[in-house]
Amino acid sequence: MTQQDGNEVVQTRKLNTQMFGKLIVIAILMFGFGYALVPIYKKICEITGINILTPKDVTIEEVRNTQVDTSRTITVEFDANVQGPWRFRPTVNSLQVHPGEMAQVVYEVVNTQARAIDGQAIPSYAPQQVAAHFKKVECFCFQQQTLGPNEAKQMPVVFYVDAALPKDVKTITLSYTFFEIGGPGKKTS
Repeated sequence: MTQQDGNEVVQTRKLNTQMFGKLIVIAILMFGFGYALVPIYKKICEITGINILTPKDVTIEEVRNTQVDTSRTITVEFDANVQGPWRFRPTVNSLQVHPGEMAQVVYEVVNTQARAIDGQAIPSYAPQQVAAHFKKVECFCFQQQTLGPNEAKQMPVVFYVDAALPKDVKTITLSYTFFEIGGPGKKTS
């Protein structure tokens, strides 16, 4: 090996060592950038308000439904009537609600007979104009109910009063009549 070949080998080793050092620095920078991406992403999402991964603790005031009209209070009275061998009543006589606010009331029905009975509840409203503004989300009146001998059931009604309810209406009466379906001589299969 000549002097010149020896110098080239040394020069090549020096260049390889420099390149190796640069690659190590680049790898460390790439790892650091990848590690920093998660907090940077979260901060950008928080600033822009998009794709919030971990929302901050909020107060009740911040969560309040903006469709609820808190400036008005409506009294909803509950009534129950029966046609058949039942005891049927609401568990509360009335509720105070704001238009747009979701509310729930429970009706209790008891079969007073020693046989199974099918029944259906039919709602009515007073004053009559509120029927279009009284929105039931869940109701036992949506389907027929079957009660076993001497069985009692708690049946919820989840509702809200539409904010478009005329301003002069301050009280609504929701009345259900619970009918026996088929009567006492009904044949079962």
